[in-house]
Order: sequence, then C-alpha cells, then structure tokens
Amino acid sequence: MATTPISKMPQQQQVPPPQQQQRLMGPPQQQQLLAAPQITPQQLQQLMGPQQLQQLTPPQQQQLQQLMAPQPQQLMAPQQQQQLQLQQLMAPQQQQHQPQVRFADEPAGNPAPPPYTSRMQSQRLMRGERSMFSSSDDNVMMKQILSTHAHDGREVDVGPLLQLIEEILQRPTTTTLGTAIHAPQVYSQMESLDERIHQPAFLGMLEALSYTIHKISCEISCKCSGGGDAHTTTVALFNALSSYSWDAKAVLALAAFAIPYGEFWLVLELYATHPLAKSIALLKQLPDLLEQSDNLRPRFDALRSLIRAMLDVTKCIILFNELPPYYISSDQPPLSVAATHIPTAVYWTVRSVVACASQIIGLIGLGHEYIPSTTEAWELSSLAHKLNNIQELLTKQLALCYQHIDEKKRVEAYNTLIRLFETIHIDNMKILKALIYAKDDVLPLLEGSTKKRVGVEVLRRKNVLLLISDLDISQEELSILEQMYRESRDQPARTESQYEVVWLPVVDRSVPWTEAKQRDFDQLQSNMSWYSVHHPSLIDPAVIRYIKEVWHFNKKPILVVLDPQGRVVSPNALHMMWIWGSLAFPFTSMREETLWKEETWRLELLVDGIDPHILDWITEGRFICLYGGEDIDWIRNFTSTARKVAQVARIQFEMVYVGKSNPKDRVRRNISVITTEKLSHCWPDLTSIWFFWVRLESMWYSKMQQGRTIENDHIMQEIMTMLTFDGSEQGWALISKGSTTMAKAKGGLILNCFQEYDVWKESVDLKGFMQAIMDHLQQLHTPQHCNRLILPGTVGRIPEMIVCSECGRPMEKFVMYRCCTD
Repeated sequence: MATTPISKMPQQQQVPPPQQQQRLMGPPQQQQLLAAPQITPQQLQQLMGPQQLQQLTPPQQQQLQQLMAPQPQQLMAPQQQQQLQLQQLMAPQQQQHQPQVRFADEPAGNPAPPPYTSRMQSQRLMRGERSMFSSSDDNVMMKQILSTHAHDGREVDVGPLLQLIEEILQRPTTTTLGTAIHAPQVYSQMESLDERIHQPAFLGMLEALSYTIHKISCEISCKCSGGGDAHTTTVALFNALSSYSWDAKAVLALAAFAIPYGEFWLVLELYATHPLAKSIALLKQLPDLLEQSDNLRPRFDALRSLIRAMLDVTKCIILFNELPPYYISSDQPPLSVAATHIPTAVYWTVRSVVACASQIIGLIGLGHEYIPSTTEAWELSSLAHKLNNIQELLTKQLALCYQHIDEKKRVEAYNTLIRLFETIHIDNMKILKALIYAKDDVLPLLEGSTKKRVGVEVLRRKNVLLLISDLDISQEELSILEQMYRESRDQPARTESQYEVVWLPVVDRSVPWTEAKQRDFDQLQSNMSWYSVHHPSLIDPAVIRYIKEVWHFNKKPILVVLDPQGRVVSPNALHMMWIWGSLAFPFTSMREETLWKEETWRLELLVDGIDPHILDWITEGRFICLYGGEDIDWIRNFTSTARKVAQVARIQFEMVYVGKSNPKDRVRRNISVITTEKLSHCWPDLTSIWFFWVRLESMWYSKMQQGRTIENDHIMQEIMTMLTFDGSEQGWALISKGSTTMAKAKGGLILNCFQEYDVWKESVDLKGFMQAIMDHLQQLHTPQHCNRLILPGTVGRIPEMIVCSECGRPMEKFVMYRCCTD
C-alpha cells in the first residue's frame, strides 16, 4: 500500500484512535463469540451491532457465515477453529482502518508504527505470559537463572530499603483514585522519613544503590513498553543484578518498580489539587482512569494482591539471610534445604515485578472506550497464587530453622546454667536472674502482699526458697505453706525467719496456654503471700529442663533452697518444711541431721502443728487414741467398744479420727457421721488430715535420704508401720499415755483386744493399762500378716528394696495405678 506524507494527508484520513478500532469487537465480545458452539444472526447483531457489520468486507462476511454454520469437522474443536478464524477476521479489519502514515522527512519505505503499538504489545505480552506460566520447564528456567548469579561478596543491608519500598507500594492501597491521604497520617509518615534522613547509614546505603536502582527501573520501563517476552525481560534483569546476593536482587527489583509505581499514584492523587500533577496526567492520558475506576477495580485489586505477595516473599528471603550463623549452618539442613528454594522465589518475585510494571505502563493513554478484560486480572492473580505457595513453603522452612536455632540456644543456655551453679559468686543475682528472667526489660516478680511488680534485686543476698510446681498444686499444700510463711513473717527478727519464698510455675510449653489456664494461674497466684514469677512464659525452657533433670522435679512440688551466694543447699527441703516448719532453717542437710538427732518417736512428732488439744491432753496425762481407716462400720464398733473399756477401766480416754492419706469424699462422710453420732473427736477439715499423712511420708523420705532403715533406726521402723496401716483396707489404732509409750495394731486385732478386755483387765491393776494392752496384743499377734506400703510415685526416688517393718523381710515391689473418684 502506498503511503501518504502527513503534511499532505486530508483531514478525513486521520488515524482513528485505538478505542474506535477496538469497537469492532472488544475482548468480551470475542469471548462470547468463541464460547458459543454456533452463532445465530441475532446473536451476531447483539455482539457487534449493525454499524460494525456494515463495515465488514465481503470476505469477512463470508468468514462470519462459516462461523454461524460450522462444518462437521469444525464442530469437533469449535473453540480452536473459531479463535483462529476470528484472529484472521479481525487482523484485516484493523489494518483497513490504519492508513500508513509517515512524516514529511521520513523515507517512504519505513512506515511509522501506530501510536497504540506499545499497548498491543503489552496485551500480547500478558497473553504470552499465561502460556509460559503454565508450560515452562522450571528446571531449564532455573538453570538459566542460576547461570547469571555471580555474587561478588558485597553485603547490602536491604532491610531499611525494603521498609521504604513497602511504604511506597502499600500506601496507595489505603486510598482510592483521586482522593488525598488524610493530613495526620501524612504528618506521621513525614516525621518517620525525616528521622531516617538524618541516619548516615541509611543515606549511605541509598547513595550506593541509587544508580543501580535507576538503571534497573529504566530497563524495566523500556522493555515493558516495547513488548517482548516476560521471561526474557526477567533474565535481562538478573544479568544486570548478577553481582548481588539473592535477597538484594529481589529488593533492588522491587525498588526499581516502586519508583514508577509511586510516581503513577502520586500524579493521580494530586491531579485535582496540583497543576503540575494535572499537566503530567493530561500528558499521559491518565484522567480517563478516574472515570474508569469501577471497571479497573478488579485489575487494581489483583495488582495489590500481587504486590503484597512479592513483599511477603521478599521479607521471608531476608529473614533467611538474617539467621545467626553461630547457631545454624548454611550447608546443613534445614537451612541448606531452604537455600535451594530461594533462587526460585527470587525469580518469580522479579518476574512479578515485570508483570506489575507492564500493567502500570499499559494504563498510560487508556481511553474512554476501554473494555476491561478478565485476562489482565487473571494473569496477576496467577502470579500471586504462585508467590503465595512459595511463601508458604519458605515459611515452613523458616519455622524449621527457628526450631533448630531454639534447640541450639536451649542446649547452650542449659550448659551455661550448669556452669553457673558450679561457679562461686559474691551474691545470688546471677543465679536468680538466670532462673527467673535474664533480661532487664520487665519486672519479673509479683510481690504477694501488695501484688506489685518488682525486680529480682529484692532478693539480693537473701536465703531464697524456690517453690517449684505446676498449676495442679493442691490447696492443702498452699494452705499449710501459707500458715508457716505467715508465722515466719510475724516474727521477722528470728533467725528462722530470714528467708524469702519465690514460686516458679512450671508448665508444659507444648500445650496451648488457654484462658482457663490463665484463670487457674491467677487464682493460685492470688492466694500466695510470697513472691511469684509474674507469668510462666518468663521462665526459659532451659531452666525447666534443669529443674527436671538436675533437681528431679516431676509433678510433685519441690522446695529448692539457695543461700545468699546462690548455692544450692538443698535440692528439695519441702519434707523438712512439712516436718519442722521454719525451725528447719537454713534447710541444709546438716541441719536436717541435727534435728533428727534431737527427735524420738513420740506423739508430739506425729501431731506437731496440727492439733494443739492433743498436746494439752499429753500434758494432762490422758490416754490418747489416734485411729484411721474408711470403714464406717468398723469405726462404730471400735469407738463404742473402746469407750466401754475406758469407762470400766476408769481412765480418761480421748479418741481422734485421722482418716486416710489423700482424703476424699469417703473420709469427709465419715467425719460427718462421727460428728453427728458423737463417736469421737475428729479434725473437721481435710487439710489437717492430709498434713498428718504427708508429714509421715516426708519423715520416711527424709530418713531414706540419710540412708536409714528399720534395722538401724527405730523411728524409721515406726514410720513404716504407720504407713503400712494406711495402706491396708481395714482400720487401725494407736494408743498412747504421755508422749512416748505407745501401743498400735490393725483394725481387727485392736478391736479383738478391746472386746477381750475381761481376759486382761486383771493385768491393768498390776502392770498399768498401757503395758497390759501391749502384752495382750502381743499374745494375739500371729506370724501371718500382709502389710502393704503405698508410696506416691512423686514422693521422691523410690529405693529398689524396702523391708517389712514387722518381719524384716524384703517386700515385693509392685506398680499401682489408681483412679479414685470416691
């Protein structure tokens, strides 16, 4: 076709704008035409309009007739056939409305391209992007990308740069087309930028990278404006960024895109208020975007989603680069596994930068007749989906890396804790901070009486008792400890009162911390008068491991004692506290041994601190009977028989029901019956009964720690006898006159003894009541017996062999699991 110089071209031959050329058949019309298996004349008129149909040439009309009445072979693949024919149909139609134009000084053989060529090429680029996105060979592609990587060793602090990029890319998402940012938000952002401007490191980083960013930005704009394959453009960018690390490649590519993206939104936002912005917008044909905002919304939404995905992936890549090499090696899993995915992540990030830039450039000169296409948004959404999958994969690998680092840190902290306790210190601060909370950013302790937050310094150079338990510590234990602690506070000048108690709550970190657990914790903490750690999360996992492995904490509370220098004087003094209270201060093994040397098996040892009335009865010389068990019928028979014997013997006989260890509802019901029927005295609260038995268990544990047995320690033999009484299913009784003379037996034997009082009553006048009953019990005793010793599995380290307190033979060892709902 001959060309006409523009200076001589008639006015009626001016080139129609791209919108008029696209009016023949827009993308939605083509999609509807292609989707229909057979086109009727009515459908064709609705799609194209009568004016468009009149402009078709005879050959084009013939092609449309073929589409309207397809041949059988065309029906086999209608969509492919129609797509090919439509492309052939529309190409000549567009050429017909595009006269060849040249400038007066331009050679006739070199026609000028139409002004909308860049837009058409961008649209072809997006269509080609989908094809490559779905069919490219990732392995071949990544080999090509890896071949461009030639890191020269330079390290770029990309964190501040990415923060600036994110502010540019994310800020437009808070506004709509043609609206300004709210003034207070602008002031806040300006203040943040002003602060960074005065940071030398930040300015130095920008000066070093500004040329590279500008160069990459220009290359992106050039290649996206001129069309071309997205992958080829991406490879070109990787070649330009070959000397940088992988994370720097991604950040620099984002920075290069952030410049035109930010400028684009800045012009749109200032269009209505600033003449310079309005002039630029007019020059770029941007005002039409304001009128097309509703049609463009899906496109912008997809663009923002992709930008968010690019930022998320880039942040994740940077986090890998920031992992401490001291705790994790790049050539060992899990970091080595993650490193194989990072080049792929960077490639798709840069590839997405190219796609986003193409979208922004394609908006320039967008006219009134623009008809949106789902292909544009679909392309961006596909890339966002791929990046989100990559980000999910990297996040999982990053979690494995953090887990690896945490494990290394826990091992290091555990070993440090071991060395710390092996070192001599001038005070206890280093030890307490390591155990409670090592940092200085919060006050880790809660003072019990005032409920105020305090620092570890309040414990400096004091004897500290660490109460270690989980959230299942019983109210009985707390009640007794509270009583002992208040007694020590009432007399602060005493040597025995020179200590502080700190509760260290140990919880299972693998179990989620729920609101119910928080309520349980708050309830326990509110009942404590001593210091407590403000929250269990403050305690380092390495400390929990040390507590379990070195101090042998296992469910049951322990009381670790530290002297003013932080040395462990007792890994568990709770048994000493139960037996002697504050009198055991400073709770050392030497003090424990001294206290035992002063003790004898007497009634005061059994009931000390539990029932003051018994101590009065001892002083008055009364006969005292402690009895226990859960069989209420035996309790009725025994108490009534014993009362009759006491009346006949004319003695003051006081009976006290002490129940059973771990008292439950059956013991509570027995107390109610005993009180109602006035069978004997009893302790009205279960806490006293619990304390009676836990003191016996503590005595056994203390003696075992000292290596005592029933063969070489009389108190140990008596303790074992009492514990075997509790292990039997029948009742038992212990009778005492004064504090040292005692007679005891199981329920059946002691009941028979009282029932046979007429047999031995004559001996009472000769020997006295206590000696007479002991002699008769000895006559009733037979070698046959079955004694059971039940020890809580958390009472401490259970010895391999225990001998029977009655015959001295080794007892059989069984493991018992009990679930007693009473």
